[in-house]
Amino acid sequence: MKIPAIKKAVENYSTEELKAAEEALYAEEKLQIEIDGDDEGEQLTHVLAAIWIKEDMLQKGTDFKDSLRAYTQRVRNSIS
Repeated sequence: MKIPAIKKAVENYSTEELKAAEEALYAEEKLQIEIDGDDEGEQLTHVLAAIWIKEDMLQKGTDFKDSLRAYTQRVRNSIS
């Protein structure tokens, strides 16, 4: 998971575009948008994080930094 890639996706694409990219990755199709990542798994990680962060920002009215912090805390909790 690379924070700059997630930030780029959040800033440059709509939730709908990100969800379409998620579906394309699941279907092993070519992406219509540019998502940074070393492989398809990392791209999917960045897309899922960007979707979660954008939705959190919208629901809670927070900025990117606070939503990113909430997302990374969620990830930490899930692996500990």
